[in-house]
Amino acid sequence: MKPGKRYRESVAKVDGTREYPIDEAVEVLKSFPPSKFDETVEFSARLGVDPKHADQQVRGTVLLPHGTGKTIRVLVLTRGEKEQEAKNAGADSVGSVEFIEKIKEGWFEFDVAISTPDMMGEVGKLGKLLGPRGLMPNPKSGTVTFDVAKAVREAKAGKIEYRVDKGANIHVPVGKMSFEKQKLVDNIKALAQELMRAKPASAKGKYIKSMYISSTMGPSLAIDTASLLGEAH
Repeated sequence: MKPGKRYRESVAKVDGTREYPIDEAVEVLKSFPPSKFDETVEFSARLGVDPKHADQQVRGTVLLPHGTGKTIRVLVLTRGEKEQEAKNAGADSVGSVEFIEKIKEGWFEFDVAISTPDMMGEVGKLGKLLGPRGLMPNPKSGTVTFDVAKAVREAKAGKIEYRVDKGANIHVPVGKMSFEKQKLVDNIKALAQELMRAKPASAKGKYIKSMYISSTMGPSLAIDTASLLGEAH
């Protein structure tokens, strides 16, 4: 399929032979011809790890300073007094067995699922449904907790989860094209620095091999990693 006029105009603005300092990369990205919707800005990185080894799995969460620009629908699976706590914190759906049954029947109208530890015996049975969609509550990402109010607030504020795929790549949304340039830069820097903190002790050689940003419908731009992290990568 031949690329559209808008995509060709965007590609013409990108020098594919160089790595851009982060500020300039975001400027170029924001200069692309506008699309009919507010595109998501995506960050991707290739890491020098071998995900086949358990001690080189890179995953975690980061609270983006300016959020993702997306309205996050939060489901809290809990019972008793924690239900009211979750509702007060702004959760969209709160309950226990009734929501577990709904999920088994194919209901997935939520972006983040949070569970209290006492529910995990039942929630664990949803692994095959929630796992592939990246929706399974997990203690490492702070979504299995008795502090449901904090977890709900962080999810709503733009806390995102990242994890390395089988090809040692990370792909994460970091905002919208409508964001001011500095807000995108801040979000990308926060994520890149978090990735550095998550570097496994067993990772050898260059840890961050490459970084890119792109928009939903546009080409990607290679980032000069030193502009994000200094030289220590």
